[in-house]
Amino acid sequence: MIESLKYPTGEWPELKQGWVWLCGAGPGDAGLLTLHAVNAMKQADVIVFDALVQQEILDWARPDCEKIYAGKRGGKPSAKQRDISLHLVELAQEGKRVLRLKGGDPFVFGRGGEEAQTLVQHGIPVRIIPGISAGIGGLAYAGVPVTHRDVNQSVTFVTGHDQTGNTPSALDWSAISRGSQVIVVYMGMKHIGRISKALRDAGRPDDEPVAVVSEATTPNQRVLETTLATAEADIETSGMAAPAMICIGRSVLMRQVLDWQGQANGELPRDLDPLGRGKPAEQ
Repeated sequence: MIESLKYPTGEWPELKQGWVWLCGAGPGDAGLLTLHAVNAMKQADVIVFDALVQQEILDWARPDCEKIYAGKRGGKPSAKQRDISLHLVELAQEGKRVLRLKGGDPFVFGRGGEEAQTLVQHGIPVRIIPGISAGIGGLAYAGVPVTHRDVNQSVTFVTGHDQTGNTPSALDWSAISRGSQVIVVYMGMKHIGRISKALRDAGRPDDEPVAVVSEATTPNQRVLETTLATAEADIETSGMAAPAMICIGRSVLMRQVLDWQGQANGELPRDLDPLGRGKPAEQ
């Protein structure tokens, strides 16, 4: 328990009245919470949490803590971002110790920057607690490393939709296709067909490996291995739905040997050298 752990400076940071801490809850598994996150939950008078925050995570809160749902899910009725931000301001102005708990990392496609900006504009003191982003942690649970020295020296994280709900028009898909060896797409399930076509039109091969990971790090995690050309059809056939991460690139092949959850269930690696190098890389 955190009460028995010694913080390097002697005492754990205090969540004071009238403060808001913006905290990442990680991709789902409660074990991926940071100690700072647990410390915050033990102090907060009120927690404003997102749709992707699991109940096992909320169980870390004080018994008398007020929990307010502020989830935003695509295609479903959701609170407006401005209303959420202003509600945080109101709670802090009431003198409460407020924890804003967001899935993944609040500053990685999590609108944490917008919320923090509103708080600062209203004179509310804030603290930012990073979390494990789903684009890294979620793929790791699927056995897909976003970097591997024999595969890629670059990785690009993009969002699959913008404020309008459409494929981001500000993204130069041609440049991304040429410049990044591995592409990780957040919130891209709805527009995977358009994204796939844009990348293929820019020169990415039809048979490029793609991994789709839904409900990553939770007991309901599902993983689909497909290709750029068949991803849209395969996703539809599989019945997989958001929330999901999409990884495009040869690092997906490493799942053939690094599917650690499958191996824990008795499955054998499909290929000890999926990159076809003939021998392991020297240390």
